[in-house]
Order: sequence, then structure tokens, then C-alpha cells
Amino acid sequence: MLTKISSFTYRNWLIAIHDAGVTAIAVVLSFFLRFDGENLLDRLPLLLQILPYFVVFSFFVCYAFQLTTTKWRFVSIPDLLNILRAASVLTVALLLLDYIFLAPNVYGTFFLGKTTIVIYWFLEVSFLSGSRLAYRYFRYTRTRNKALTMDAAPTLLIGRAADAEVFLRGIESGAVKRLWPVGILSPAKSDRGQTIRGIPVLGGIDDLTNVVEDFANRTRPIERAVMTPSAFEADAQPEAVLMRARKLGLVVSRLPSLEESRDTPRLAPVAVEDLLLRPSVKIDYRRLEGLLKGKSIVVTGGGGSIGLEMCDRVTTFGAARLLVIENSEPALHAAIETLSAKVTQTVVEGRIADIRDRERIFQLVTEFKPNLVFHAAALKHVPILERDWGEGVKTNIFGSVNVADAARAAGAEAMVMISTDKAIEPVSMLGLTKRFAEIYCQAMDRELASGSGDTPPMRLISVRFGNVLASNGSVVPKFKAQIEAGGPVTVTHPDMVRYFMTIREACDLVITAATHALNAQHSDASVFVLSMGQPVKIVDLAERMIRLSGLQPGYDIDIVFTGIRPGERLNEILFAKEEPFTEIGIPGIVAARPNELPLETLRTWLTGLQAAIAASRHADVVAILKDAVPEYHAGDSAPAARIEARK
Repeated sequence: MLTKISSFTYRNWLIAIHDAGVTAIAVVLSFFLRFDGENLLDRLPLLLQILPYFVVFSFFVCYAFQLTTTKWRFVSIPDLLNILRAASVLTVALLLLDYIFLAPNVYGTFFLGKTTIVIYWFLEVSFLSGSRLAYRYFRYTRTRNKALTMDAAPTLLIGRAADAEVFLRGIESGAVKRLWPVGILSPAKSDRGQTIRGIPVLGGIDDLTNVVEDFANRTRPIERAVMTPSAFEADAQPEAVLMRARKLGLVVSRLPSLEESRDTPRLAPVAVEDLLLRPSVKIDYRRLEGLLKGKSIVVTGGGGSIGLEMCDRVTTFGAARLLVIENSEPALHAAIETLSAKVTQTVVEGRIADIRDRERIFQLVTEFKPNLVFHAAALKHVPILERDWGEGVKTNIFGSVNVADAARAAGAEAMVMISTDKAIEPVSMLGLTKRFAEIYCQAMDRELASGSGDTPPMRLISVRFGNVLASNGSVVPKFKAQIEAGGPVTVTHPDMVRYFMTIREACDLVITAATHALNAQHSDASVFVLSMGQPVKIVDLAERMIRLSGLQPGYDIDIVFTGIRPGERLNEILFAKEEPFTEIGIPGIVAARPNELPLETLRTWLTGLQAAIAASRHADVVAILKDAVPEYHAGDSAPAARIEARK
């Protein structure tokens, strides 16, 4: 305790002096209130003799209950409870002092008496809490006045009271600036007619237009709308809310949940992907933190959309060190800049490297000595890999082998490879190369599990999922650009169907799968599949995005069908016909049990692939891969659709 007290700041000492001072005042005042006119002057010398010792004792009591180290600006119910506890301990101390030490030696009766001690308790609580609450109110009014003088935008909050309260706290603390709430629209009937931190609930979400029009006739019309997490639930009709708000000329932002952001709430623009999906799977964030906190992590492909999100989650959940490996210099620079802007304790390093460069990958990974390796680097564009098949083999197969072998050599606890649903009964080079990489990780995982040793074996797992909204090369940014350009929006086929999820949900579930795999009781599964919900027709996605932009499909923006591209199929699948799967007790994740092959057989095939790639023998490459993945069906995608326009 003395060591911590010695590190007190100037502010801590001011608080300590204040608390000691009000304690002395509370004792003396309670004494005066009780004994005024009853031998007060006779009793006063002994009181002044005892008081310094009691004040010193109160200093340690206040410190023990964290009153000295709590910022008054954020005083809350837990702090008030600590004040009650501290005052009660000090009161009991006075009681013991009076009944045990003073009573037998002074007047033959009690010196302070029960009445004095009860009065003291009320005064102590009032003085300790009153000054803190007064300071908090002062800071609140100053924040309010500053917001008004800075011409803060009148803002309408949309969502339940509990979510709105998080935003209001952010404004009071100064974390959210240049906005001032004027009202709340809540989908919950129980919130109607209530006031949340001084801000009235003006009605339900359906009242948006009426409320905005009412404020338009006042001094300051509403300029902004903030949608809280509860405003994105299906029954709140978020698409309709967004479209109405934009038609009313409001700038619309979203407030991420505290569980999602894990830090001070920050507003973000409402993205289309916030509105297009089914409700996300509920994530156990403490489980993720338990895996990552204090660990050393490597992320390959950290400059890509999925890799960068993995880096973000790793730093969010308290990793000690992070090594970002990326082949693209601009992507690496952008990733490091983004991660450096976050306020975290994670030490972030970035290195340029190609996962196909085995020597370089071994050097980086073995020197860093990671606990976990998340392998997101890959070539993923289906039509490009159909044409440049050799590059897909070099990156997705040999690159993955290099990362897996380097992680093993570095003594990592686990390597987690990001795979794809296209690896299931593949019809493209992307799916084929990814499935071969899965098989290699499976084989090494099984070999390590069968070995002997006192330490748990390294785990190598693969996690499959489908399309990720807003990732590089996905349809959402493509459709956005086409809509902004005035159309047309191009769709390959009217019956094209895909599974979608957000980048954040996918990455959180990948980490969750790793926590399951690292549990010694669940070492039998090495391939996991994320539950993607219901598939989405791409043409429906295009139409919804056009409407969310305030336009009408077929009138303002045409949709044109361009035909299926090489390597594509109309419907993606999550499990092969001969691939059993089991529930693992975690929502959103199941374990697949595909066929396993001996590691020596795979190494023989890898040698053959290396020779075939060097000689550019496509037929030999396909033959080897088909031996490893007999369910591969080249060119088994649906026939190309004729080009037509939907008017």
C-alpha cells in the first residue's frame, strides 16, 4: 500500500487532503451539534487531542475504498457505495474508540455517545458525496455550455433507453463532441414518456417524421440522427428508418455497442452491411479476451480486409505483441497507421514479406516466437485464379505450408488458417488450393496430436466461411461504386446465391473456434465451419442497396446480368456430401470432419506440384490436386446466363 501511495499524483493528494479535511469537519461539527451548551468547553481539549489520529486513520480508510484514486468527473453509484462503506468503517471506529478506550477512562461514561456518532455518519456521507456530485454537475454544465457555444448539432437518438444512456454518458464525459441530444425515439413502449439523463423520450420510431418536422419550426432544427444497436434489430425496421432519416435531410450515424468496440463509444457512418444481414451471433467476448490477452500474435495478410480486422480484434482484446506480415507495402503502411491510431497496450510491428518466401517467413516467425498465428494471406479472386492457376498454387498451398511449418518451428500454440466455403466440393482453383491447404494442416495436426510429450501439442485448424460484406473484391463495395456512378449495377446471374456475414462477426467467430480447438477436451476437430445464416440472392442484395441509396431499381438504376464467370457456381454449400459435422456447443460454429490423409503422402504431392509448377504443366497440377481432393469437379459451375437488363 505504501508503495502505491508513494506514486500518488498531485490530483490524488488534493483529493486525500479534501477527504481528510471534511472528515475532521464532520467530527467537530457533529460534536458541536450534540454538546452545544452541555460542557462543550470541558470536552473540547480531549476531542482535539484525538482528532489528528482519527484523521490519519481516515486517510487509509478512504484509500482502501478507492475514494482517493477515483476521478470525480466520473463519480457513479459504485463510488457512492464506496463512500457509504468508508463512512460506515469510520463510524464503527469511532464507536469502538468511544466504548472501549475512552468510556472506562473519561467521566466514567461515554465521551462521544451514540447520538454524536450517528450525526457524524450522516455528515461524513454528505460531505464526501456532496462535493463529488457538485463537481460532476459542474463538469456536466461546462460540457453542455461548451457544446452550445461550439454550435453542436441538435441530434435525435434512435433506440432503447439503455443504448441511448451509453451515448449520453459519452457526451457528458466529452468522448462525443459537437452533438447535443434533443430527444430519443425508442421502439420500447415502456420508454415512452420517460426522461433519460434529462433527455425526453419523444415517441416511437414511427414518430421520426413528426418529431423532425416539429423541431423544424423551432430555433434549431434537428440535423443529426444516431442509431443505437437496438435500432438495428429487425422489429425496429432499420432500413425504413435510414431511408426516412435521409429523406428528411438528417446525417445518420451509428453507435457501436460497448461489447463490440470495447472502449469509449465512437460514432461511425451507417454502412449498408449494418442493414443487410440477419442478427449476428452473440459472441462471448470474455472468451476471446481469455485467449488473446497478453499473448504474442502473428497475422499474415494483415493489410487485407479480413487480416486487418483480425489485427484490430487482437489489439482490442489485449494482445501484448502483434506482428503484421503483408506482401503489399501500401497495404502494410495503411494497416500500421490504422492500428497505431488505436489506444491500446499492444506493441505492433509490421514486416513486408511474401508467404511464398519460405526462408523469410521462417526468419520472421521464429524470431518473433508467437503464441498464435492467424493465417489470412491468400489469393481469393475466383476468375483470376482460374486464369493464373500457378500463382494460386504457390500462394494458397505452398504459402500456407510455409506458414504452418514456421509456426511449428517457432513453438506456437496454434495456427489458425482462414479458409473458404468454396473448399467444399470445389469447382474452382481457389476452392481446390484452399482444400489442399486444409488437408495439410489436418495431417500435421493429427501427427502432432499422436506424438508424445509433456506439453500440449500445437494445434493447426482451418475455419471456413463464405463471403464477407465490404471485404476487398466483394460485391458490396462494387455495387456502391456502380450506384454512385449512376449505374448500371452488374450481377452475374439472376439466381446467383451467396452466404454473407460481416467482417467483425467472421473474425470473432474465427477466434472463438480457436478457443474451442485449444481446449484439451476438443482436440479431435481441426476444421470448423461458421454458420452463415440464410443465403442471399445477389440480385436482391443489389436491389436493396439501390433502395437504401434513395433510388428505385429499374427506374433510376438498371441491373444488368453479365453471365457466370469461370470457376463460379450458383449456390455455395457449407458441407460436402461425404463430410459429417458435429455441433460443438458454441452458437455459430460447427466442426466438420473431412477425410484425412497421411502427411508423407501430402509431402510427396507437394514435391510433384513444385515440379509441375516450375514446368507450367497445368494438367499435372490438376491431376495431383484431384488425387488429394477427389470431390473436385472442374467446370461444374452453372452455364453462363445470357446478358440482359432488368428495367
